[in-house]
Amino acid sequence: MKISDVRIRFVKKEDSKLKAVASITIDDCFVVHDIKVIEGTDGPFIAMPSRKTNDGEFKDIAHPLNTETREELKNAILAAYEQELAHAE
Repeated sequence: MKISDVRIRFVKKEDSKLKAVASITIDDCFVVHDIKVIEGTDGPFIAMPSRKTNDGEFKDIAHPLNTETREELKNAILAAYEQELAHAE
């Protein structure tokens, strides 16, 4: 798997832990939108796109199946986020 593109859109809500929303393109042929970049106590982390079920729980719509892929996605998205953040300042 090759992450061929990462796009970051900043969220401009004051006092919100949600900082940005990312879209990734995989192998130049598959796109996943609405990956959230959230500010946590130990720094930013990602949350995969999800929807609320009838019983009030949130379920991922798309997600990696293993830790290696999750780390690759996290690293690529957070690197793009940090780079865009540096350009915005």
